[in-house]
Amino acid sequence: MSKNYILIVFFSICFLGFSQSKKTNSKFKVIAFYRAKNDQAHISFVHEANKWFPKIAEENHFEYDSTSNWDNLNAKFLEQYKVVLFLDTRPETSDQREAFQKYMENGGGFIGFHFSAFALNDSSYPQNWDWYHNAFLGSGEYGSNTWRPTSAVLRVENQDPITKGLPKTFSSQPNEWYRWSNDLTKNPDIKILLAIDESSFPLGTGPKAHEIWHSGYYPVVWTNKKYKMLYVNMGHNDIDYEHGTNKTLSNTFENENQNKLILNAIKLFGNSKK
Repeated sequence: MSKNYILIVFFSICFLGFSQSKKTNSKFKVIAFYRAKNDQAHISFVHEANKWFPKIAEENHFEYDSTSNWDNLNAKFLEQYKVVLFLDTRPETSDQREAFQKYMENGGGFIGFHFSAFALNDSSYPQNWDWYHNAFLGSGEYGSNTWRPTSAVLRVENQDPITKGLPKTFSSQPNEWYRWSNDLTKNPDIKILLAIDESSFPLGTGPKAHEIWHSGYYPVVWTNKKYKMLYVNMGHNDIDYEHGTNKTLSNTFENENQNKLILNAIKLFGNSKK
């Protein structure tokens, strides 16, 4: 066997080994922002999310970080992340908001859960950010919600890479469902992915009559075609308020189809080129 042949084999093995190692170790990074200070149901969801996401990150070869410091929502910090999550609430300062808008306009990825879209004038979270609530999310202000948190049958409205592998209808985890001031069906930028199926009605148990929905069209998961984004209305665990224990009675991430939807979105946004 010639020396030249041996050298060729040696360098080929080294090169292939390096290439495979580089490919294996290639990961995108996800950052989740949260407050976890108001409403035990939202706090429970945040704690659950910060246990579930690291697990699926390891299984699916990406990195997950989380922070309650919203001042990290700045250009320098965000440049290392492909996907931003809002687990609850939204940024409040003008600098944070400007940084997030530029991040999205420059091709960043985003998934917002449940309360991250909440806005209601004369509340602690007024509708004072037009780009986010109207142009980006498209939902406008909060309108009302069902109560108690209950499961709903969700229907796939439009095929999309994010809904790949989902059945046409499936049952969700218990959730507090939101209604919005804007009609998303009239917004050409919005693609509704999941809506509440009619078989769910009546939805909610009250005790107040307006907390039970008997009819209507309610989108619960959608994307804005101008951005790499997804809004997911789920993110409110059922809590034992009545007996004063504040015990978590349901978990959002114990649903195979919901989890598949979220993971599809993370992979889509994380592996895309800006």
